[in-house]
Amino acid sequence: MKKLLTATTAMALTAGAVFADGHANEVKIGVILGFTGPLESITPAMGSGAELAMAEVTESGALLDGATVTSVRGDSTCIDAGAATTAAERLITAEGVNAIMGADCSGVTGAILSNVALPNGTVMISPSATSPGLSTAEDNGLFFRTAPSDARQGVIITEILQDRGVSEVALTYTNNDYGKGLADAFQAAFEEAGGTVTISAAHEDGKADYSAEVGALASAGGEVLVVAGYVDQGGSGIIRSALDAGAFDTFYMPDGMVGAKLNENFGAELNGSYGAYPGTDSPGAAKFVEMAEAAGFDGTGAFSPESYDAAALIMLAMQAAGSTDSADFKDKVFDVANAPGTEIFPGELAKGLELLAAGEDIDYVGASAVELIGPGESAGNYQEIEFADGVYSTIGYR
Repeated sequence: MKKLLTATTAMALTAGAVFADGHANEVKIGVILGFTGPLESITPAMGSGAELAMAEVTESGALLDGATVTSVRGDSTCIDAGAATTAAERLITAEGVNAIMGADCSGVTGAILSNVALPNGTVMISPSATSPGLSTAEDNGLFFRTAPSDARQGVIITEILQDRGVSEVALTYTNNDYGKGLADAFQAAFEEAGGTVTISAAHEDGKADYSAEVGALASAGGEVLVVAGYVDQGGSGIIRSALDAGAFDTFYMPDGMVGAKLNENFGAELNGSYGAYPGTDSPGAAKFVEMAEAAGFDGTGAFSPESYDAAALIMLAMQAAGSTDSADFKDKVFDVANAPGTEIFPGELAKGLELLAAGEDIDYVGASAVELIGPGESAGNYQEIEFADGVYSTIGYR
């Protein structure tokens, strides 16, 4: 496994010299993602998505009388709560960030929230932490998610499997908050709908050999193996072992398993397998993909649109409150994310900021068709994928 980095990368996003000369105010937003660890192939595009929104706002000069926005990165590692907490503490106490875009994986997100963000009164908006447990976490109104809870994903998986006539599955999950939360949500939804889960078994990340785990899954049987794991770690290890042993030939991939690495690791071996991850076919999604391509990264990557939206909501809420203080703008996040108001899409952040400055309402639709519900999480849109000719592609939306 790649050695975890203890240092983090700081990226400053500034406008051109003409603009910068006249506007010295600076807003700092922490970007805490697993730049190393089991999602390291996904997080670069997530970080770029968030920073694209920051650059857009900086260049507009429309935030709080011309403030510039700087991204300060921290490595959550996805799985090491101690390292993630240390990274968050550095960003808040040493770097003085005004808010956090992140974290990514559910366990480290919960650790940062309870140990750092809550004590310091700092707003966090995660683009990808999906554990249902976070819906009831103590947060004093500081924590939001542009990704839906896995309570919703469990229903989506059930619907996709049923639509394909699958009534019996084996289930394996990474042994952490994300994996267990998703596994429980899916099993409850699938069994309520009349399906059978033959086995629900945890797997550990970082192992060289998953033959024992696959042996138990194969003995239990099932038409499909649902792999609630990580694409850069144990999830892919399970699939490799299952394919090599001839234990399963069809797999379902939830959100943590969807990434370009699947194509690289397996190619045509996964033909006929399928899955889903958050996404929408809204006009905002298409616009974001165009903007990302122009900026040099893949806007179709998992949780990259949600990262753009998380950063955008932070800045729009600041504008609505007229303050960069989390205590002031936390109560504005719902206001700018939901109706009523003028709809705002990617590339229109300046318009949103100007409307808010004029005292008007906005409804931020963004890249992922954001609609916050309940404790401040996305209502949930998913794109269904399927493998054919050695690559996966989107075949529909739910």
